[in-house]
Parts: sequence; C-alpha cells; structure tokens
Amino acid sequence: MPLPRERFQRVLFLFFLVFFAGSCVAPPYRQFLLMQHVPTVLAGLLLAYLSNRFAISRLSFSSIIVFLCLHTLGARYLYSYVPYDVWSEQILGIRVNDMFGFQRNHYDRVVHFSYGLLLAVPIQEFERRHLRLSVALSSVLAIEGIIATSAGYELIEWLVAIVFTPEWADQFLGHQGDMFDAHKDMALATAGATFSIGVLAVTNRWRTMPDDTVPPH
Repeated sequence: MPLPRERFQRVLFLFFLVFFAGSCVAPPYRQFLLMQHVPTVLAGLLLAYLSNRFAISRLSFSSIIVFLCLHTLGARYLYSYVPYDVWSEQILGIRVNDMFGFQRNHYDRVVHFSYGLLLAVPIQEFERRHLRLSVALSSVLAIEGIIATSAGYELIEWLVAIVFTPEWADQFLGHQGDMFDAHKDMALATAGATFSIGVLAVTNRWRTMPDDTVPPH
C-alpha cells in the first residue's frame, strides 16, 4: 500500500494502520470481523491513493482518519457491543447509559452522526478544489452525498446480512429492536453533515468580513 507522501498525513496514516492492526488482535466476534472490515480496508486504500493524487488539507485528512478509527473500533466489537460503559466507569467512575438513562448501546448513533460531521467537509473541499464548484453548490452536494451514501450503506449492510449471516442478522445490523434504526442512522448522518457544513460556512464568512476597526485610507 503506497503511503501518503506528505509527512503529516503519513504519520496519521501509519497511526491508523497500527490502530487497525491492534483491533484485529483477539476480536470478541471473530466470525464478523472480515465482513466488518471490508469497507475499512477499501476506505484506507482509497485514502492512500487519493492523498497522493490530490491535495487534501490537514483538517480533511485528520477528519477522515478519526472517522476510520471510530469505525474500526465498532467493527472490532460490533457496534451494538462496544463497551463504552465499561471504559467510562473505569476512567471516570460513571456509566454513560446510567447517567443519561439510555436503554440501548448508542455507539452506532455516535458513528453515524460522525460520518456526516467528519466527512462532509472533505467532500465539500474536494468538490470545490478539484471540480471547481462554487462554495454554495459544493456545500449542498456534500450534504446530499452524505445522505446518498448513508442510504446506500444501509442497503448494502442489509443485503450482506440476509445473504451471508441470516441467523445473526440482528446482531450484525445492530438494530437492537428498533424498527426505525436505519432511518435514525441516516437522519443523524444528515444532521452531522449539515452541522459541519454550517459551521464551515459561518467560519468562512467570519474570516472574510471586513475589519471595521481599520480606518479607511
């Protein structure tokens, strides 16, 4: 696998590779690991390829790596069983689900929201820099891209489950008894994308505002 040429990106990518390798050591649900990590491997290969072909900002590259790490963690434990309550109790002495009154494991919700939050800006950046689209159009298309890929992922995940693991479909899909799980996941990804693109728009507008404190010449 070709590593990114830029030093900052190469260091982050190597960190991800180490994190990914560690996630494959003694996984609790070995029978699902390969299926869960197919998109991880494909995404890593694509990122390495694109980083050497197109200019990617440090913000965008870092956002992609953070999302890949979140997904890798979910793939190791299966999203429904990521033991964040155990970790929070060990580190902070509290259980997140007990503190907020949650009745299910919400790690999958966090990752779906993070999908939009962390990947909408890299998509918008690519469209603006390399497709030469306007800021407004690239922003709208970035949000629409998140919606479309979220829906596509839910469909592919459903097909994989019913074809390869029909007896374990509920555990693989992580619905946890919620018949609207897929709809909520897509809604959260859309909300994350809208939020990050909105923050980017406000930040860019603030940076381009004239400085009223400087007297005119």
